[in-house]
Amino acid sequence: MTVKPIAGLLVAVLLLSACTAEEPKAAPGSQGTVKIDVHGWVGYEATAAVMAYLLENELGYKVQTRKITEDKSWPDFAAGKVDVIVENWGHPAEKKEWIEEKKAALPAGLTGNKGVIGWYVPEWMVRKYPDITNYRNLNKYAALFKTTKSGNVGQFLAGDPTFVTNDEAIIRNLGLNFKVVYSGSEDALIKAAQEATAKKKPLLMYFYEPQWLFTKVKLVKINLPAYAIGCDADTKTVACDYPPYLLDKIVGAQFAKTGGRAYELVRNFNWTNDHQNKVASDMVNEGMTAEQAAKKWVDENKIVWKDWIPR
Repeated sequence: MTVKPIAGLLVAVLLLSACTAEEPKAAPGSQGTVKIDVHGWVGYEATAAVMAYLLENELGYKVQTRKITEDKSWPDFAAGKVDVIVENWGHPAEKKEWIEEKKAALPAGLTGNKGVIGWYVPEWMVRKYPDITNYRNLNKYAALFKTTKSGNVGQFLAGDPTFVTNDEAIIRNLGLNFKVVYSGSEDALIKAAQEATAKKKPLLMYFYEPQWLFTKVKLVKINLPAYAIGCDADTKTVACDYPPYLLDKIVGAQFAKTGGRAYELVRNFNWTNDHQNKVASDMVNEGMTAEQAAKKWVDENKIVWKDWIPR
């Protein structure tokens, strides 16, 4: 008389176990290849690394990456050389051409990151010159920023000339006695900010968030004329601050049609500036490879990414 209930209980336990067991993961590479372009800043690399790690280890895709500048990625959607841009900063002209007109690409939702571009000085300069954060006062301090590269005017340090930048026009249209000098990379900007802080060297620079450096070095944003919709429509006459950016993902139109679960994961991907900065900081400051930093974040944040995985 007691056998049936026990047997019934055993069957129920087995059924429950079967229902709650995790779905087996596909073998690496068995689901096809996803081509992700990697642009030249570490925050982008961090996003690409986490996305690639999940595509490979949770969904069984092979990920192929290539390092390339922003401007070169867009035409390659039409050629099928790229499937995903994981972090796009505006680019309305490219969106008009490649999404609206040529139908080669599609928006794939926001990354969750809030982007800020602006002009910055080290915090020590603001303590010493409290009014320097007002752009109207920059000419008063221009001599502090002179370098051999800027000549008789102050140096404004920019990054890679392919980054989103209006600085030459802003300087010209606001009548500022500065010259844009391109450092050539994000790494060069970071080193300049670190040196300017440690050695108390004057520095006026282009920079942006999200960026892990803000957790290590104190920088203060210059107050340019406030952004208003359309104030930057003509890059020759722009004389205002950069707009706030809700960063988004762009995918190839063909990938959107045939990418299956990989495309769904790309669309679902959504995290915060703090998440990105943690991965980027591990890559830069802890000596981790992109894959190691991505794995660490994935291991510690399942509650964040589990809902990105398509059912």
